Amino acid sequence: PAVVAGATAGALATMDRRSLGTQTEDETIEWKASARVSEKLGDTAHINYTSYDRKVLLTGEVNSAEDKAEAERIVSLVPNVAAVLNELAVGPVSSFSDRSNDSFITSKVKSRSLDTGKFNPVHIKVVTEAGVVYLMGLVTQPEADAAIKVARTTGGVKKVVNLFDIITPAKARELDIAQSKNGQPTEEKKP
Repeated sequence: PAVVAGATAGALATMDRRSLGTQTEDETIEWKASARVSEKLGDTAHINYTSYDRKVLLTGEVNSAEDKAEAERIVSLVPNVAAVLNELAVGPVSSFSDRSNDSFITSKVKSRSLDTGKFNPVHIKVVTEAGVVYLMGLVTQPEADAAIKVARTTGGVKKVVNLFDIITPAKARELDIAQSKNGQPTEEKKP
């Protein structure tokens, strides 16, 4: 199973429009952000960290507006973070049941995305928190529109937040062709 999971992750990485370096950087950002915020806020908060193309989405719950601001400040200081999208809610920590429901909604959005044929679901990152679906990715406008429609029409979704980076069809083709030729994404220059 570990070999299959590794092979699957490798195949998905080569289909992602982000460079392999950016994908690795995004994972590192998530780990560092989580460790640094946990060190400061401890177990009093429930925070999810999703980094996509060096933009970090914070979702979950914190005890106060001060904790929300502090989490954002800490994450913004992590090396290579380009932006912090702070969607943390001030309030009690969500229950296991609520989190399970959010995971179920995410899986429904992803599985419905496979059926559209209008975009490659691998290009879309789906995060759900309290019934709100956040969509991230490097996509063309038609791909974004199709993904948003899928999310909006999925049962249990209360709201859809569009965090896409829109690229031209020419740029999308360039990234997709480079991946198919090389077996992995091309390296991008940092902004």
